[in-house]
Amino acid sequence: MKLVAAGFLLAATAIFFAALAFEAGGPAWIGYLRAAAEAGMVGALADWFAVTALFRRPLGLPIPHTAIIPSRKNAFGDALGSFVGQNFLSEAVVKDKLRRVGVGKRLGEWLVREENAERVTSELANVIKGAVTVLRDEDVQAVVEQAVVRRLTDQPWGPPLGKLLGQVLGDGAHHKLVDLMCDRAYDWVRDNYDKVSHVVSDRAPSWSPKFVDSMLGDKVYNELLNFAWAVKTDVNHPMRLAVDQFLIEFAADLRTDPATMQRAEQVKQQVIGHPDVQRLIGSAWGTAKGMLLDAAEDPSSELRRRVREGLTSFGAKLVGDEAVRAKVDGWLEGAAGYVVANYRDEITTLITDTVERWDAEETSRKIELQVGRDLQFIRINGTVVGALAGLVIYAVGQLVV
Repeated sequence: MKLVAAGFLLAATAIFFAALAFEAGGPAWIGYLRAAAEAGMVGALADWFAVTALFRRPLGLPIPHTAIIPSRKNAFGDALGSFVGQNFLSEAVVKDKLRRVGVGKRLGEWLVREENAERVTSELANVIKGAVTVLRDEDVQAVVEQAVVRRLTDQPWGPPLGKLLGQVLGDGAHHKLVDLMCDRAYDWVRDNYDKVSHVVSDRAPSWSPKFVDSMLGDKVYNELLNFAWAVKTDVNHPMRLAVDQFLIEFAADLRTDPATMQRAEQVKQQVIGHPDVQRLIGSAWGTAKGMLLDAAEDPSSELRRRVREGLTSFGAKLVGDEAVRAKVDGWLEGAAGYVVANYRDEITTLITDTVERWDAEETSRKIELQVGRDLQFIRINGTVVGALAGLVIYAVGQLVV
């Protein structure tokens, strides 16, 4: 295109000199031709200067206000960043765009397809594997011991346990445990006649006849068996009621009685200080890490299956439930609005800093390659329009004279 524009200039120059040579003594129209060619040359040169001055100094001369793009590159970057920030990164514009796009529905339609849910699950698994692999075992273990174990140690156990036990008793959930204990107690008495008899005979006086000890053992065993059967079958048995009353009082003592709370603290220290518990705490992260890695790597694991099903279920809700979709869209709009409202300047610096790092001459060359073809039409049009303007001016001059 530069060659085409230069060709127009050369053609106007050749016509000018040819008309100038034949104008004297020649026909009158040669004067008009010379004036048009002369004005075309002026227009072509003026527009060549204007186009060239955008990208470099014409003929290398230090003419003021030339090489505009190389010299004002950073200012253009700042202006572009400010323009983008004000017109594209405004909170209202971003929220309106997200609202019209309908991200929630599109996301739901995408997630409801099983292959997409599997893809997201796989990516999440990779993230989990990467995070778990990067973390140092000793650092995580220290966090577990400091944040979890110490928190459990520092907090008193009595009141929370008393509150929990009170709720269990209030709901009657302990009755099944009491039933189990009564059943086991009856079964033990039923199956351990010899042990009961042996206890009775051991406690009997040495002068007591053996048959008396045997009869007494049978009597004690039968009474104990009947008692165990009564406790097992009668839900309102005094023994059961006594157990309930004991548990209720114990739950209250755990919350209010200093002595009971102190005993609970002693038990807590014994439990946490036990070697088996310490080994369990020490290996907690290693065990959890292995379980996470195995579950993340196995596509058929329960973890990945539940994540995949949860994603497809969530996608179906986004498609079919307008309330859920509106809530998700609201979250996205709020998050995007918060980002552009608070970090717009940081985002636009991506433009300004990038432009600032560009080489001035290289930037000018790239821009010229992108838009230079159209700019060469300015030179062509300048030649043509200049020629027409010169022709009109010359014609008017001839009419006036």
